[in-house]
Amino acid sequence: NGKIFACWKLRTMVPDADAALAKLCANSNAFALEWQQNQKLENDPRVTKLGRILRKSRIDEFPQFWNVLIGDMSLVGPRPVTVPEMARYGAISNERLAQRPGVTGLWQVSGTRDFNFEDRIALDLIYLREATFWMDIKIVALTILAVFRLNGK
Repeated sequence: NGKIFACWKLRTMVPDADAALAKLCANSNAFALEWQQNQKLENDPRVTKLGRILRKSRIDEFPQFWNVLIGDMSLVGPRPVTVPEMARYGAISNERLAQRPGVTGLWQVSGTRDFNFEDRIALDLIYLREATFWMDIKIVALTILAVFRLNGK
């Protein structure tokens, strides 16, 4: 229902990463364009060496199980987004906000994590409109396989 909450994660970036992002984007059109299109950077220089390991193994996401236990998140659902990201959802933002965000979701297990932001919105919309118990079971199983393969980016 659009409630803002603290989404727990292990820190994988340098301190003051938002300011570092602003500086990167101001100094590099390539970084600025990649951020604009994807809301992430493929080879993000703000990520620490330990952070790369935590992300690859997805250990950085484990604290979100606390969010599940206290009811802020569900195990499966569209990933939580920041307020600025939500603005990009446009006409479907209310539909997106009606669903509790999940630790894992459809786009995370759809074969690649290299989708641009619009692709992720489209997969969120598919999940929002077509989710079933069995789809959730499949997403959980695929997530477990991905974690054990250590193929995170």
